[in-house]
Amino acid sequence: MLSSGSAIYYDGVAAARRAVTVELEKIMLVIRGPDGDILERWPYEQVEELAAPAGTLRLGRLASPVTSRLDIRDEKLGAVVKELVAAVETRSSADRRARVKVVLWSIAAVGSFLTLAVLGVPAIADRLAPIVPTAVERQLGQAVDAQVRAMLDPKKPGTPLECGDAATEKAGRAALAKLVGRLESASALPMALRVVVVRQREANAFALPGGTIYLFEGLIQKAENADELAGILAHEIGHVAHRDGMRSVLQSAGLSFLFGMVLGDFVGGGAVIIAAQSVLNSAYSREVEAAADLYAVDLMKRTGRDGRAFAAILARIAGAIEPGMLLIADHPETKDRVRSINEHAAAASGAVLVSAPEWAALKQICAGR
Repeated sequence: MLSSGSAIYYDGVAAARRAVTVELEKIMLVIRGPDGDILERWPYEQVEELAAPAGTLRLGRLASPVTSRLDIRDEKLGAVVKELVAAVETRSSADRRARVKVVLWSIAAVGSFLTLAVLGVPAIADRLAPIVPTAVERQLGQAVDAQVRAMLDPKKPGTPLECGDAATEKAGRAALAKLVGRLESASALPMALRVVVVRQREANAFALPGGTIYLFEGLIQKAENADELAGILAHEIGHVAHRDGMRSVLQSAGLSFLFGMVLGDFVGGGAVIIAAQSVLNSAYSREVEAAADLYAVDLMKRTGRDGRAFAAILARIAGAIEPGMLLIADHPETKDRVRSINEHAAAASGAVLVSAPEWAALKQICAGR
């Protein structure tokens, strides 16, 4: 199947037209400028066909704050895009019916939650999170992701939020993909992982519903070796596996979000903004963090690496003083976590996750500013 092609892009702000390349990924189309920089990412469920002259497929993005559009004159590329959008619409219709059944069953299981709104939502979220279809969780994750990006992006001219796209950063992105691939293979999750590195100075990382993990540049700089970074990622993969992000979003967005799921439309409005804020300021309970820690240790064992590296970076970051370090401020007592991790970890028995040159390149993944 055709995976890329040329098109004309209008950003909705200036009248100028731009020649771009359209890349068709599994869940979205990516619009790249002539220099290779990513201009926009459009999930297929947000793509709509607009009126256009004959021979042109004109696309817009639903609920976009600007009227950006894409004109595709390549007949083959246009046909593939239509197929992908139609396939998503078909799946969305099936998912919507599945969501109704799941939510109604869950509502019946937890009883009359309307009369116990304040006290009942956490219980509803605990029961609902494990049974939400993964396709629904991915759709939610995409909606939250858009809000998270808007909240994190400093919008400095010439400085993209995401690292790894510049020519000098591609070796680092390849090294990260190799490291994540080892962890993902060992985890055997029911959904694909996507790790995004962003230009943020804090030593932080968090997972969204649906398998996207945000990794801050500051955390990579604090890591002294690949195993330390792998330990942090393994911990976040634990949150993905346990669906902690889904549970947190359900709890924070409350009844408006639950009603949105019943109605089949929860990707817009205030509930998603609240959900994104809850992810950025997540404060999991001691039990949830302990479970993610043990998952990380077990995952490191399965990759043949020593989970004590995770304990080492956790202890070192805890001793640092850095404003906005959410990894420290919101997590349970670090000493107890470090002790538990070290008690359950085993010595490394397998090959290194990345080579020394690859690790050096990964450390420079945000260097091409």
